[in-house]
Amino acid sequence: MRAVVCREWMPFDELELGELPVPEMRAGAVRIRIDACGISFATGLVVQGKYQRKPPRPFAPGTEVVGTVIECADDVSRCKVSDLVMAFIDWGGSATEAVVWEGQAYQVPEGLSAVDAIPLLSSYGTSYGALVERAELKAGQTVLVHGAGGGVGLSAVEIAKDIGATVIARAGTEEKRDWVRQRGADHVLDSRDPDFRDTVLDLTDGRGVDVVYDPLGGDVFHQSLRCMDMGGRLLTIGYASGDIPQLGINLLLLKNITVMGFNWGTYWGWTPADERVRLTPERDRVMAGLNDLWARGAIQPKIHATYPLAQFRELWADIKERRAVGRVVLLPQE
Repeated sequence: MRAVVCREWMPFDELELGELPVPEMRAGAVRIRIDACGISFATGLVVQGKYQRKPPRPFAPGTEVVGTVIECADDVSRCKVSDLVMAFIDWGGSATEAVVWEGQAYQVPEGLSAVDAIPLLSSYGTSYGALVERAELKAGQTVLVHGAGGGVGLSAVEIAKDIGATVIARAGTEEKRDWVRQRGADHVLDSRDPDFRDTVLDLTDGRGVDVVYDPLGGDVFHQSLRCMDMGGRLLTIGYASGDIPQLGINLLLLKNITVMGFNWGTYWGWTPADERVRLTPERDRVMAGLNDLWARGAIQPKIHATYPLAQFRELWADIKERRAVGRVVLLPQE
């Protein structure tokens, strides 16, 4: 089958378009014809061998897929042939087919296309799990969203506004800030201004925010700790800045602050101790919440661009140069 192939650890735009064996069918699994694959910053870490999980090479990168079920094992009851499903997989997304455990395949909500379902599965899943399940954000509270122009950032703004929170969002270009405003953010800051602490404190009458949503790390993390209200919760989502911050825990003691991690991948088995089966109830709860958001019109998945398989390097340029507003999607069938 056609695929973007990683044979050695290297930058994403140095990979090759090639062929890989069609994955073998197995018990409890479904075969998906992949119509859309989400590519993100994390994908670039995986192919360089810098991510926490290192797939056996050669492999096709990509973990967020949407497509049509074309085969089911005899013991499968969750799906049927012709279903349009979305799934997080271990790897193999930038290829024409994948075989996945049926417990990881979720029906695409009615009215949502294969391409638009990519951010629902990944970006919105991350933000819903973090804000609702982990931080328990409540109406009337204030949340600071970093990287608000990206896929997870935009979804965090929408989910927080649906909850009834006040949103302070930071984004790096005027185009991204416009999108964030359209998504309902109450205050939109330029993330190219490195000193946001005083601005956030001014906007909150000196109290600080209840929740911080941080996919960046680095100095953003450290400044965020200093503009939080008593009892605040800081969600560390990722480290797109390239700098994993170190924590001085005395700051937590002074203001009763909680720093909490949220890794959506854990719910799909992306940890050394594979927890995907045990965490099925939690994963189902998040996915049901996302379906409700879509059905009520509370969210608008944002796709920056789509690319056919052969143009994976052009796709990566959008991510590498931070041009993407929302998600970029690879189309393996084209």
